[in-house]
Amino acid sequence: MDWTYIIAAFLQWSEQTILNFGYLGVFIVSIVSTATIFLPIPGFLFILAVSPFLNPFLLGVVAGAGMAVGELTGYLIGKGGSRALKKGDKKWLLKGEDWFKKGRGFLFIVIFAATPLPDDITGILGGMFNYDLRKFLLASFLGKTAMNLLLALAGFYGINWVMSVFGISL
Repeated sequence: MDWTYIIAAFLQWSEQTILNFGYLGVFIVSIVSTATIFLPIPGFLFILAVSPFLNPFLLGVVAGAGMAVGELTGYLIGKGGSRALKKGDKKWLLKGEDWFKKGRGFLFIVIFAATPLPDDITGILGGMFNYDLRKFLLASFLGKTAMNLLLALAGFYGINWVMSVFGISL
């Protein structure tokens, strides 16, 4: 497998996406990359690839907003799953819900969204525990924006170095 070819093709696709769709393309790719449950599409690679062509601060915010919207799939799955679980043993569910709603849920969501931790679980738990949707979206947005801002800045200032290591030029 020729990694140089794969990387060059991905960078070319990313550049074309930005040329054709701009920040709307970033928003859509970000939604799709986080809308998958337990099998994430690496949206962070896309953010790194397009960062030389866009304002890194705006890129971080747009990608963060798109990824927060994509996390709604987990939240909706949790909503549906909570109905099934509430018919059975509710004891552990009530304990978890109490812990989540006592202010710990917001920070839990932000931390998981801002790190490589599997944040699909936060959406599922948020939906199961009937966590306020606005708070869930805000916490996801803050965490995803922080992560994407760091990625955008790293890509904006470091992509030339990475491409020189692999012998790729734009």
